[in-house]
Amino acid sequence: QVQLVESGGGLVQAGDSLRLSCVASELSISIIGMGWFRQASGKEREFVAGISWSGGGTYYTDSVKGRFTISRDNAKNTVYLEMNSLKPEDTAVYYCAAGRAFQRPSPQPSDYVYWGQGTQVTVSS
Repeated sequence: QVQLVESGGGLVQAGDSLRLSCVASELSISIIGMGWFRQASGKEREFVAGISWSGGGTYYTDSVKGRFTISRDNAKNTVYLEMNSLKPEDTAVYYCAAGRAFQRPSPQPSDYVYWGQGTQVTVSS
């Protein structure tokens, strides 16, 4: 059974940094487009960042551009989200998602097939 397991969340102060990791099992992500989404309490899930299967293309929502970086290590079957200059409005549960083979970065949840359980990120002011 395919599993995506996120880690690295926590409680930090505004301006701090966190690095989220997402490890896939029973699925080789080497040709899979991957993404990160988040859902704040009482709000809909929103796209944060996506990366192409090759790692050559990335895409970010405007609110995190210049602060967040998505990357991947196919040898470790892992995708990362480096988050810098965190703000209270970044507080949410962050989800890793696996798309389809040779997929370009996509902000559409419907383009993703597998989802992790999420990791909580809380940023205090």
